[in-house]
Amino acid sequence: MKTLFAEFTALPGHEERVAHLMAGLTEKVRREPGNIAFLPFTREDDPRRWFVFEQYRDDDAFRAHITAEYGREFNAALGHHIVEDGSQLTWLTEAE
Repeated sequence: MKTLFAEFTALPGHEERVAHLMAGLTEKVRREPGNIAFLPFTREDDPRRWFVFEQYRDDDAFRAHITAEYGREFNAALGHHIVEDGSQLTWLTEAE
C-alpha cells in the first residue's frame, strides 16, 4: 500500500478557487480503481492550509494516479493559487 499526505497553502483570496479545484479532483480520484482513500481537509486554525490524506492499493495504482491527465490539469491550475511551488508530499509507513 502507498500512503501519503499532501500539503499546500492557498494564496489569500484564492480559497474558493482552491476548494473548487479540490472538489473536482476528489471526485475523480475516488473513482480510480486503485484508490483506497482520498480525504482533503483544511486546518481548523488556518483554512488556507490544506492537508490531503491519500492511500493507494500499490505502486501501480499510485503511478496510475500521478499519470492521469486530470491530475496534471489540476496541478497546473493549482500552481496559480497556492503559496508553494506545488503540493508538499510526505510518505507514510503504517506503524505496527
